[in-house]
Amino acid sequence: MQVCIHASLRNHDRGLWITMKRILIVDDEEMIVRTVKAYLDREGFKTYTAFDGEEALRAFDDKGPDLIVLDLMLPKVSGIEVCRSIRTKSSVPIIMLTAKAAEADRVVGLELGADDYVVKPFSPRELVARIRAVLRRFEGEGAEVERIVVGDLEIDLKTRELKVEGRDIELTPTEFDLLAYLARHPGQVFTRLQLLREVQGYTYDSFARTIDTHVKNLRRKIESDPKNPHYILTVHGVGYRFARES
Repeated sequence: MQVCIHASLRNHDRGLWITMKRILIVDDEEMIVRTVKAYLDREGFKTYTAFDGEEALRAFDDKGPDLIVLDLMLPKVSGIEVCRSIRTKSSVPIIMLTAKAAEADRVVGLELGADDYVVKPFSPRELVARIRAVLRRFEGEGAEVERIVVGDLEIDLKTRELKVEGRDIELTPTEFDLLAYLARHPGQVFTRLQLLREVQGYTYDSFARTIDTHVKNLRRKIESDPKNPHYILTVHGVGYRFARES
């Protein structure tokens, strides 16, 4: 019954379908959890909560959320370990909550496959906007019905699937969007801020370097030699470009 309802709403009211998504909120600060939950509930999302890492992993298995808001600093099992564990079995979007001073932890989180991060203290409205943006990217809203084949890569923009040498490769939503955008524009050079805007929908200088982490993750997954990449090339002092196939 739930699948039929979702299918119907998806065809007739895209926005309403998105608000019915299930969000798992994980933080050991009760006030943060209560505030974020209130905002998301008011927007029509279905919310679940967890206050430590062990509870988060149980909730993920039991509830099957469509997106996770995950604090890095958790008791029992850290947010980093929770992210690592989830990424072994799912590409569900993850938005990490981090302390302003924890830049190293943010980088580790992104390397493990987090799709975005929000720095504490944060605006609940900003977080809701980030959640909506990540969900839209994950669902491939507005993507053309097409497939890009270049070298050993097959990128299906409709199903959001990637094959490398015929093997299925799991990407996070942000990784897929970054690869697809670059592959659509072979040879064109993009700055980090341009890629941040196109892939994640905002342009803050302090977030630009997160693109480097996503590129590093992509190279590890699609390149035969990540240190000497064939597909995603660095343009020193500027940003990145996707190689033209001869």
